[in-house]
Amino acid sequence: MVEHLALDRHLAVSFEASKMSAKLRFVKPEEGFACTEEALRQFLQDQNVRFGLLDEAIRRFVVSPESYFFEEVEIARGISPVDGQNGRIEFMFDEEEDARPMQREDGRVDYKELIRLKNVGKGQLLARRFPTQPGTPGTAVTGEEVPFKPGKEARFKIGKNVVTDETHTSLYATIEGMVSRTDNGKINVFTVYEVHGDVDYSTGNVDFVGTVVIRGSVLQGFRVKAAGDIRVQGGVEGAELFAEGSIEISGGVIGYHKGIVKAGTNVKSSFIQDGNVEAGEDVIVSQSIMHSDVRAGKQVICEGSKGLIVGGHIQAGEGVTARTIGNSMATVTAIEVGVLPNLRNELADLHKKLRDTTENLQKTNQALNLLEQMAQAGSLAADKLAMRAKLTVTRRQQEQEKVHAKERIFEIERILEDTGRAKVVVRDTIYGGAKIVIGRYTKFIKENSSRVSFQYLEGDIAMTANL
Repeated sequence: MVEHLALDRHLAVSFEASKMSAKLRFVKPEEGFACTEEALRQFLQDQNVRFGLLDEAIRRFVVSPESYFFEEVEIARGISPVDGQNGRIEFMFDEEEDARPMQREDGRVDYKELIRLKNVGKGQLLARRFPTQPGTPGTAVTGEEVPFKPGKEARFKIGKNVVTDETHTSLYATIEGMVSRTDNGKINVFTVYEVHGDVDYSTGNVDFVGTVVIRGSVLQGFRVKAAGDIRVQGGVEGAELFAEGSIEISGGVIGYHKGIVKAGTNVKSSFIQDGNVEAGEDVIVSQSIMHSDVRAGKQVICEGSKGLIVGGHIQAGEGVTARTIGNSMATVTAIEVGVLPNLRNELADLHKKLRDTTENLQKTNQALNLLEQMAQAGSLAADKLAMRAKLTVTRRQQEQEKVHAKERIFEIERILEDTGRAKVVVRDTIYGGAKIVIGRYTKFIKENSSRVSFQYLEGDIAMTANL
């Protein structure tokens, strides 16, 4: 029998890097080795294994130590911390439009009232903010407390015509209008401008600081700009549409390879043909995307009853989902995921802004320091006092701009790193002639395949069957 004082000549303990696990191994196997459970426990205590001892593993080791001459055995296991929950924002309005025709009291259906708006009243509650929930600390096998990762506070992204209460837990509308979520998630309430017909020579171009609702179509050569959303009941024909919020087109887009449809958040349309469409988040099409250039910060989804993508170039930051990609004539159809050109451009702009703001802040601080020295040496003249007050406000603004730029840079970098989720999903068939690009890798489709997905895996684009 080997006493615990001599066990360290035969045994050693190794700790996992996080100290959430400890393993016991022989450094000097010796035939006839034996020890008591009490001696082994004391040895582990001496080796700083103070918590989470695995009783069954200890008993098995003591009964048959020779079984472990050439293998490690986990002898203690800690309790992992439970991370805190992130704070969250709960919206008190439905972000999805009801696209069904309106039914009147007499039972008749009014197809002219296909577009309905998320109108809210002045003072209406728009959103509530819930705080983070604390986590639970863990315990390492050494007995040390392992801190939990706190949750991230949720913050309102305040747009136009909204205000928070004193505790910043509730968000309210300050005017009557339509709720809109613009790029970067800002919540706004905009007044609504309605065009009761087509955007043509009778109306001219439309440029409005709120949301624009068009009961007809937008004809070729005309332009509609909105600080909020754009809703078109008819179609868009070779026109230019720019919205900081979302764009919804009931009748579809026929671009004639002219014009552009560009939204800060989502673009929804029944179809896109020969179009140029760009969305900060998702492009959602119910029927088909044909011979078009489509770019989405997150997803391109085309999986309605037809769900066809053929020809053109589709780019999405996260994924593309369609029923059918390409056609039997092997029309070249390029699908590219894991690319976020808009975010990369924004990141470059933010880095430049951060450099400029830092440089300007340094100049502001130098000027303020000089004025402070002059103030200490004697009284400042009235113009210098005014200058100091103005520079103090400028410095506060520059400091806030610097903080906001850093936060957005961190947010974008985190998104750009997460390209492992980039995926192309085909619900029915992908035809030969299609091209799949994921990041820096390209796969040319030579043969038709059904119900498959494409994803980056170990240095190549892997094709797997959909479950």
